[in-house]
Amino acid sequence: MADSIKKDKGIGRRGFFGAVAAVATTSVVAGGAQPVFAEETGDERTKARYKETEHVQAFYRTNRYYKGA
Repeated sequence: MADSIKKDKGIGRRGFFGAVAAVATTSVVAGGAQPVFAEETGDERTKARYKETEHVQAFYRTNRYYKGA
């Protein structure tokens, strides 16, 4: 049974993913893709983003990660 699998001449899994990676790399290089970053002002970069909502409190309660003492 193992011999029948080895005789298969089709493209292998590694060959397939190698071809996909090569196509993706070529398209990025040829297209000159530039990443787009969201612009934030100084105040937006330093604002507090963490908010202890009901969902977060339920997570702490369920997983026993208590805030404080």
